[in-house]
Amino acid sequence: MEKTTNEDWLRALHATSERLDGQVGSLSEKDLARPSFAEGWSIAQVLSHLGSGAEIGAMLVERGLKGWTNGPVRDDVLPIWERWDALGPLEQRTAWQDANARHLGLLDSLDATERTSVKVPYFAGLLSVADYAGYRLSEQSVHGWDIAVALDTTASIPADELRLLWKRLDLVATRFRDTGTLGRLAPAQLAVTLTDEQRTLLLDLDSELHIYPANPADPVGTVTGTADAVLRLVYGRHRPGADAVTAIGQLTVDDLRALFPGF
Repeated sequence: MEKTTNEDWLRALHATSERLDGQVGSLSEKDLARPSFAEGWSIAQVLSHLGSGAEIGAMLVERGLKGWTNGPVRDDVLPIWERWDALGPLEQRTAWQDANARHLGLLDSLDATERTSVKVPYFAGLLSVADYAGYRLSEQSVHGWDIAVALDTTASIPADELRLLWKRLDLVATRFRDTGTLGRLAPAQLAVTLTDEQRTLLLDLDSELHIYPANPADPVGTVTGTADAVLRLVYGRHRPGADAVTAIGQLTVDDLRALFPGF
């Protein structure tokens, strides 16, 4: 698998931030109040989620620079969420722009030694800067798509970001799957064929779930689609009738939608 660097993740964070800012920067208050693809959230509320995450993330990176090892607790983040939730749509956009710029500026300011030595005390544990940036990229890219597709139904996640997000898709799939559905479908192995990349992966359903960069020996079915559409399926963002993902064999696309409800 192609190796990535800290700079790859940080570059992608800048790219997705710039793209999202270009999409929402001139929206009216009425447009910001439109529904996003994230169920129950307006466009502005998605920006609020990303902005509060950037504020919390900057706080945790600063703690990592000080050598802190304890992850955030409820009392750390609840006041931040409440403050962001109380903002109006226009304020949420401006606050996201400011918090995101500060977060990116902090990451950019890390020197070469800090980028390899600092551990960020994140919700998921102590993370390297690259792993932390991966979590932030997932948030920014996928929630950015939630906004983009509300404005343009042809929106997709760009190839450069997809390349990075696929590197950590097993982590996402393993953690965010429906336990009951997994128990109903397992054991089973499926071939996942990405039509635009001419490669096949293994979706292994057992007591746990994993996606491996390997060809399954005896699959019970095949899932076929673009890298963008299949990734969004795992993130709970499949659009029936709009996303060209097909399944043949023992499992259906509806089974996979139930397996990956999203977050």
